[in-house]
Amino acid sequence: MPRVLFFPPLILPRFCISSRPIVRMSAIESKTLSISVESMAIKPPSHPTYDLNGVIKLALAEDAGDRGDVTCLATIPFDMEVEAHFLVKEDGIVAGIALAEMVFHEVDPSLKVEWSQKDGDYVRKGLQFGKVYGRAHSIVVAERVVLNFMQRMSGIATLTKAMADAARPAYILETRKTAPGLRLVDKWAVLIGGGRNHRMGLFDMVMIKDNHISAAGGIKNAIRSVDEFLEKRNLQMEVEVETRTFEEVKEVLHYASETKTSLTRIMLDNMVVPLPNGDVDVSMLKEAVELINGRFETEASGNVAIETVHKIGQTGVTYISSGALTHSVKALDISLKIDTELALQVGRRTKRA
Repeated sequence: MPRVLFFPPLILPRFCISSRPIVRMSAIESKTLSISVESMAIKPPSHPTYDLNGVIKLALAEDAGDRGDVTCLATIPFDMEVEAHFLVKEDGIVAGIALAEMVFHEVDPSLKVEWSQKDGDYVRKGLQFGKVYGRAHSIVVAERVVLNFMQRMSGIATLTKAMADAARPAYILETRKTAPGLRLVDKWAVLIGGGRNHRMGLFDMVMIKDNHISAAGGIKNAIRSVDEFLEKRNLQMEVEVETRTFEEVKEVLHYASETKTSLTRIMLDNMVVPLPNGDVDVSMLKEAVELINGRFETEASGNVAIETVHKIGQTGVTYISSGALTHSVKALDISLKIDTELALQVGRRTKRA
């Protein structure tokens, strides 16, 4: 009969035995976190209920299950201390450094982390940009969760930086097309990459989209209902309406000229028309922006890519939103290695370092 191993609490990762209460984190309240928001290079966006420590705990528990890291327990002496280095294997924008420190602290507060770069810095392939030292058990337990966060965040930040630079003078925004449960983390990465955040969720901005308009019986009815709703509840927040045709834009402008409205932004959806040669026609978008003439902020949406965003940004539109920043991003290749010489040797052989 195979022997079942049970491990005493002493050798389980700290996150499995912690009795501390869960922290509700916003961008303002963060004193209970291992790294203060004030010391971060780029602060996370605010959210009234998002539990960042809870997300970290969940990621660690997902990895550890009910036994912890059995390979680590079987191969590494419990009290061994080591130094491990972060190695980037492709050029890009590094993001997730502050979050990595939170993960390390959650696993083992005695771990020491040092960085030669900060969130938002450009890093080149082959660079060692940070190190962590302390108990090998703790470092190996934290490794994959740290890298999963950092690789995804760095991929988002890298694409955001490229899009934001190309979009000028327009500002680049992400959307709500984020990984479930990682909304704040994904949007934090966008900020690190030089983008701006769209609404965090359903609660912090009124965004009248096509289905709302259809259900309300038209675009004027939808805006009027929002105006009445906000006034009745004495609420003040940004209000955006989606338009798909010149007729809808004109209808919105006509309503706003006759009625006091809470409207702040007009989305110009799919007014960027793809061409057979891979280029885009932005004449419809430009004409709509000129029609609005600065009376409201404008936002271009649809057919936004790294190849098209510069042309879109030259139309005079205020914002350009792109779901691709978060819904299908390519992770940046980052490793955490104890034996960096061997890692570099293998990296050179495979052209990854």
